[in-house]
Amino acid sequence: MLVLFIKLILAHLIGDFLFQPEKWVKHKNKHKHKSKYLYLHMLVHVAALMLVLLFDTSYWLGFLIIIISHYSIDVLKLHLRTKKNSRWLFAFDQLAHLIVIALVVNIYAPYIATLKDLDYNTLLLLTTCIIGVTAMSAIVMKTIISKWKIEDKSDKEDSLEHAGAYIGMLERLFVFLFVILGFWEGVGFLLAAKSIFRFGDLSRAKDRKLTEYVLIGTLISFGLAMVIGLAYNYLFSML
Repeated sequence: MLVLFIKLILAHLIGDFLFQPEKWVKHKNKHKHKSKYLYLHMLVHVAALMLVLLFDTSYWLGFLIIIISHYSIDVLKLHLRTKKNSRWLFAFDQLAHLIVIALVVNIYAPYIATLKDLDYNTLLLLTTCIIGVTAMSAIVMKTIISKWKIEDKSDKEDSLEHAGAYIGMLERLFVFLFVILGFWEGVGFLLAAKSIFRFGDLSRAKDRKLTEYVLIGTLISFGLAMVIGLAYNYLFSML
């Protein structure tokens, strides 16, 4: 099962990323299903699948399912695509392809029925902690530091929209992962890396209040992630 999954993922990566030039993508976005590169793209997928499966005809059903579904998903994405939803469509497009691959693998090595054996208590605990590290911690931090009204006006115009929020969530997810894996060195490395990146901004600003504000926010962010990580480890040991 695992070998087949790896082979199908490899074929997908070859077709969707390795051998799909930007020129093809732009032409497909412009001409939709009439683009000649859409069909060249599908031929690449056909070739990639045949190669990774070593021309094994016993996989003909899975082969047809993947090719037909891939074409259908791509055409749907091209017709639904706008400048505003292109990123989301890319994510859903890749997710749809992965789901199809998973279903095809299940045809040859059934595993979906075994999902009932999963430890749902562990899954619920992990989901709860991830929500706590991301959404909940962001609100907690915003509530705590809202006491101070500090703005870094020098870089405000050059900042990416919502970049700070995304960076905060990602850093807390990394810290959470490091804690539950017991890799505390990773937490220290991440803290040091962030300090280095922020040093230039703070030194240019020459603003003690801003420095204190950033330091408080960083410590709260890391602290929340570590507490939630430790709580996960403790509760996991009791399940």
